[in-house]
Amino acid sequence: MTVAQPQPEGLTFECETGNYHTFCPISCVAWLYQKIEDSFFLVIGTKTCGYFLQNAMGVMIFAEPRYAMAELEEGDISAKLNDYDELKRLCLQIKRDRNPSVIIWIGTCTTEIIKTDLEGLAPKLESEIGIPIVVARANGLDYAFTQGEDTVLAAMAARCPDKAPVAETEKNERNAIQKLMNFGRQKEDVAQEESEYVNHPPLVLFGSLPDPVVTNLTLELKKQGIKVSGWLPAKRYTELPVLEEGYYVAGVNPFLSRTATTLMRRRKCKLIGAPFPIGPDGTRAWIEKICSVFNIEPKGLDEREAQIWASMEDYLQIVRGKSVFFMGDNLLEVSLARFLIRCGMTCPEIGIPYMDKRYQDAELRLLEKTCHEMGVPLPTIVEKPDNYNQIQRIYELKPDLVITGMAHANPLEARGINTKWSVEFTFAQMHGFTNARDILELVTRPLRRNNSLKDLGWDKLVKEDAKV
Repeated sequence: MTVAQPQPEGLTFECETGNYHTFCPISCVAWLYQKIEDSFFLVIGTKTCGYFLQNAMGVMIFAEPRYAMAELEEGDISAKLNDYDELKRLCLQIKRDRNPSVIIWIGTCTTEIIKTDLEGLAPKLESEIGIPIVVARANGLDYAFTQGEDTVLAAMAARCPDKAPVAETEKNERNAIQKLMNFGRQKEDVAQEESEYVNHPPLVLFGSLPDPVVTNLTLELKKQGIKVSGWLPAKRYTELPVLEEGYYVAGVNPFLSRTATTLMRRRKCKLIGAPFPIGPDGTRAWIEKICSVFNIEPKGLDEREAQIWASMEDYLQIVRGKSVFFMGDNLLEVSLARFLIRCGMTCPEIGIPYMDKRYQDAELRLLEKTCHEMGVPLPTIVEKPDNYNQIQRIYELKPDLVITGMAHANPLEARGINTKWSVEFTFAQMHGFTNARDILELVTRPLRRNNSLKDLGWDKLVKEDAKV
């Protein structure tokens, strides 16, 4: 028995091949191992996975990695070796060399194909070595690019404490630290800081973001009197947020539907269904929705949003009247399209690997509202697009910019079509009011490059090369 998912009236949804033409989801290790500072990621796969990780993380060669490959050889695949003994040997070596607070096993396509029971092995090994082991499946058979983070956070959500474990000694230490922090401050200042928050139920935000962006979004909510009780993931595994029944949770990324489901069903939390804080329009809608849930009248958002739009006018002049086409890769497509339409662009098609219409319901409604307000046609949303068909549509539509995965960028450029890698948006700091300009910096780069070529008279040469 299937339950029809609610769809915003007016938007057209299509589904094509059923394949995921995306970056591999095990790449989530690249940003998660940096975010969770006391973690160690063990990717269990073949040499191909290892080569991919080496290339995907080549830009981070100066960062000390806290991840490794458990490479499956013929003996593993043919079941000649004992999985438990091999993983135990590796985990003991990790404990000896790094002593992390948590080891996160990342399952790949190979572990799915040979049916390695990672969830069955982990609890016994965890009790034996004395380090928590979290199992997350991030195989490219079942998941698209950024859904790797989704599976990791969903697994970690089950490990969040249901009440704060404060021992007496720890409580005394915290009190002492608090006294030191407040030393020299007037009692009135301390009381005023506490009074800045409205009395509301605990709120936990989920989604992996760089620390400056976390601070920025936390402060934006603080201006409305809303206190953030914790983030999932936290900077340290030992500081995972408390999740009690009835706590409110809100996501910051559109690809975290599995995490949202886990928080609602297993932890009995209440999900705040809001648009995502991408672009000044999305950030404002995100804050307003959280405020409305807590019966708070938002203040200063009109001026804040207007200020950001005014600061981006130089970029807006470049994109107004231009068209953008999303081939689909990182599940940020709907949010980015909504923001770019608000900037004055048109978007005939949004390709997306996977669409959870319930989790993205508020974002889809904001997209539709934005199109009506800007007076542009609604885009067609194509789930799991067929790339061959998409390229034919690109030839017909002739968009000014195509945002695509890395595999298609160079072939499209060779045919005279402007492209931008979608993976760049995944790694960019793009959430909140202050980072909206960075999104337009990425979007306008190929357009500005073309303007420079025209000034130099090279655009005719590029077109001739494309014909050849």
